[in-house]
Amino acid sequence: MNQPSDISEPIIEALYSEALVLADEVRSVFDLRHVAGADFDGDRLRFAMSVEGLRTTTRIMHVLAWLLNQRAYLSGDMTEFQLRRHGTLPLDRPSDPENLAILEKPTRDLIEATETLHGRVSRLDKAWRAGFAGRPSGIRDLHERLGRELRVVGH
Repeated sequence: MNQPSDISEPIIEALYSEALVLADEVRSVFDLRHVAGADFDGDRLRFAMSVEGLRTTTRIMHVLAWLLNQRAYLSGDMTEFQLRRHGTLPLDRPSDPENLAILEKPTRDLIEATETLHGRVSRLDKAWRAGFAGRPSGIRDLHERLGRELRVVGH
């Protein structure tokens, strides 16, 4: 099984550990039971926390899923074909600046940390997939080999 040269097990494991820590922080910070207030400002804060909590949770779960697929591939539990087909990192949906303005700085910092991690993993995913552009697919490789053999037999 060919392993991509730009992604190694130590890189994946370090990113996975970082993502797990962030996921735990996200779960804790966006627990809406701690958001008080029934007035307009409280409602607006709860709305901003709900929306950004969903975006942030989705972002970190996409990163974790991508990393779990990479781990499965590196351990031999997933083929390269399966990884290319099902292991794409979804695009990120950036936070709403109006919502961010309402949130406390530590919450904004956490959101930014998840966006940064998603960006790093996205660059890895794109670089890894770009490595396939120059490689022939299995079917194309088979066609080329058959063509070479037929030319040799025909001469």
